[in-house]
Parts: sequence; structure tokens; C-alpha cells
Amino acid sequence: MLQKGDAAPDFEVKDQNGLPVKMSDFRGKKVVLYFYPKDDTPGCTAQACNLRDNYDALLAKGFVVLGVSVDDEKSHQKFIQKFDLPFPLLADTEREIVEKYGVWQEKSMYGRKYMGTMRYTFVIDEEGIIEDIITKVDTKNHTAQLLK
Repeated sequence: MLQKGDAAPDFEVKDQNGLPVKMSDFRGKKVVLYFYPKDDTPGCTAQACNLRDNYDALLAKGFVVLGVSVDDEKSHQKFIQKFDLPFPLLADTEREIVEKYGVWQEKSMYGRKYMGTMRYTFVIDEEGIIEDIITKVDTKNHTAQLLK
């Protein structure tokens, strides 16, 4: 598992529009890289909408917001359109980013074990260093956790 002070692993995947996005593209900017399990599910929607509703406050603090799930570009497009999300969602269909960031882990629901994306958020500074890792995300108040 990555720790505060580690270099944020670089990656290159496509966003919801099929455009390539690399972590290294954001050097010089603070990045909120948030991982979520699935588009258009209750917790993920609450989290995305909280970030959307407070997007101007995040921009004012100099943050770039990037959402990541293993859903594909088409799913991300629908999610963005349905909830008017102002930030890009990265389509990690090959699980490159979730593996590099250590968020692809064993989960359990109703006694059934399976692999899935943990709801973790990484705050990355202008130099590409992990400044904070939020592992207990409050989906309805996530922005407050970021701006604390």
C-alpha cells in the first residue's frame, strides 16, 4: 500500500471521451485522485455529487479532480451526463491504476468474497508526492474531508 510521502505512480489511461490522461500531465497542480467502485450506484453518486456541488471551492484551492473506476468510457459518459459532473472520469478498464495505487482489493458482501475497487482518495501535491490518503471516505461530505 502506498503511504503519505511516496511518489504518486504514473499511469496513462483514457478519460470518458477516449482522450489519454497521464498522472505526469498534472505536475505543478494539486490533484484529488479519487477511486470509486461503480458508476451510478448510491454511494458513488453521493460522492461524485458532493464533489460536483463543491467543485468551485476545490478549484479555488488549486485542485484538479479526477475520478477513477474500472467502468468503461461509455458508462462514464452516461454518469457524467446524468449528474452534470464537471470533472473527468478515467476508464481504468485494464485495472492499471487501481493495481498501481493498491486499491484493487478483496471485498466481502453478504458473505461472498470478490475483488473490487476500494473507495480511497489520494491527494497529490504539485511535485507528484502523495500528501494524504483518505481511506474512510464520507461520500456525502467528501469535500469537507479534502478541505480540512
